[in-house]
Order: sequence, then structure tokens, then C-alpha cells
Amino acid sequence: MKSLYVGNLAYGTTVVDLRAAFSPFGKLGSVRIASDRAGRPKGFAFVEMADESAASAATESLKGMQLHGHTMDIVESGPPAKRRSNWSRDRSGGRRR
Repeated sequence: MKSLYVGNLAYGTTVVDLRAAFSPFGKLGSVRIASDRAGRPKGFAFVEMADESAASAATESLKGMQLHGHTMDIVESGPPAKRRSNWSRDRSGGRRR
């Protein structure tokens, strides 16, 4: 599965809308619209395509297309970046000698 980030979505965009836009390019996996803690959409989503060629075709064809008056921004997404901890590993308690 290849995951695509779809940004600049109208807040009224639904999973059904995204499935309708992406399904002509190949088999879809999950379609997830990001939402905040209150359940309101954040304006972006992740769409999983079955294979690399379907993801590339969808990206090329749909990039710049308007959905509900918003121009979609589509990029291939990779694995999440590892976060660095702000904690020091030296266990000095913050004191320097």
C-alpha cells in the first residue's frame, strides 16, 4: 500500500468524496480524514492506494484539482518522522560541573 497526503481540503469533504475522486485510479485501502480532539476536520487526509503506479497516476491527475472549491495538494507520504526527545541522556539533573 502506498499512502498519499491530501491537503487543503474543504472542511465539508467526506470520505465518500475522497473515495469517489481516487477510486478511478486503482484499488483503495483506508481513507482517513484528520480531525481535532473535538472531532472537527483539520483540512487534510491520508488515502492509501493499492500500489505505487495507482498512487502515481492519482497524484499526477488529481494534483491541482478542485474539490468543494479548494485546490487539493497531494504528495506521497512516507513513514512518520521519529521525534527527538528534549530530555538529556546524561542524567545530570540539569547541573553542569
